[in-house]
Amino acid sequence: MSDGTVAPARPAAPAAAPSRALPRRLPAVAALVAAIVVALALPLYVDAFWLRIGLFAMAAAVGALGLTVLFGAAGQLSLGHAFFVAVGTYGYAFLAGGDEGHMTGLGLPPLVAAVLATLLAGVCGLLFSPVASRLRGIYLGIASLGLVFLGHHLLLNLRPVTGGYDGRSVTPFALGGFAFSDASGLVVLGVPFGAVENLWYLFLAVTVAATLVARNVLRGRPGRAFRLMRDSEVGAAAMGVRVQRAKASAFVLSSMYAGVAGVLTALAFQRAVPDYFDLLLSIDFLAMIILGGLGSTSGAIIGAAFVVALPIVLSRYADVLPLVVGPGQDGLEASIAAQFVYGGLVVVVMLTQPGGLRALVHALRDRRRPAAR
Repeated sequence: MSDGTVAPARPAAPAAAPSRALPRRLPAVAALVAAIVVALALPLYVDAFWLRIGLFAMAAAVGALGLTVLFGAAGQLSLGHAFFVAVGTYGYAFLAGGDEGHMTGLGLPPLVAAVLATLLAGVCGLLFSPVASRLRGIYLGIASLGLVFLGHHLLLNLRPVTGGYDGRSVTPFALGGFAFSDASGLVVLGVPFGAVENLWYLFLAVTVAATLVARNVLRGRPGRAFRLMRDSEVGAAAMGVRVQRAKASAFVLSSMYAGVAGVLTALAFQRAVPDYFDLLLSIDFLAMIILGGLGSTSGAIIGAAFVVALPIVLSRYADVLPLVVGPGQDGLEASIAAQFVYGGLVVVVMLTQPGGLRALVHALRDRRRPAAR
């Protein structure tokens, strides 16, 4: 029963402040849209040389994304990344290829072969995961280093599968009856599309999908578990993280990313050669994620583009650059000069900007932004 008193009115809820998140994101969204438009239009205006560099860079970026998950997020140092890339490359070449001289192949559809090659790399990572789940730091790095030497030995001696020292050719990719080759006969806006132009869009789609998956993993519960484990295994276990299982999961996922990178590498080179998959390739992947920024998906892509493009560009313009000579000439070859350049940059980045090139770009952007009132 009411006592006749009137309850005081509740103060009205304050009006919601206008969201500042959207205006802050507009430049990033605009930049992303512009980048997508430019990437889609590049095959119409850029010659095959630069497009081929882009193919190599996108293939490397996918492998770098896998190492970002493993090392950048989970803190698991691996020097065996080249081995899993080789598994993807030769797995696709064998599964999609046919009999060729002394070599054999299963002749599977290219899409099926690509999926199975990725799974094969994941299985190899799963077989190594008991070792990866019990080691960390430099000990895991040394253990994984053995995979590179084992893989190189197998590539040279399993001649019916790998072709030995000379390698083996790679079957062009085809999907739904459309061949990603020079024989496609596709013409877009008056521009004839060959293998490089067709593969550009395939690689772009795979790279975008791989980036989105990696970002979701790193931003979700697995990524939080990986970072807890990286900072303190004891603390992660206290928070309910099954450390050995998390280590194994990170290694398997990284291996599958390397397998996808291997398939893309096979399609970009159109031939699989054992000497490409050596320790230097694993070191290159480490340089990519360190230069770009550890634990960053965008940093992995930036670092991959830089490390891949630098020696090719130096080699092309060796005649006009000081101290750099072309292949087979006396002097400092472009590939060696590139290693000196990004090797020195790794040291500089670690000393001055541990967040890598991505953090440097953000720092420059923040300096230009006016201070909030």
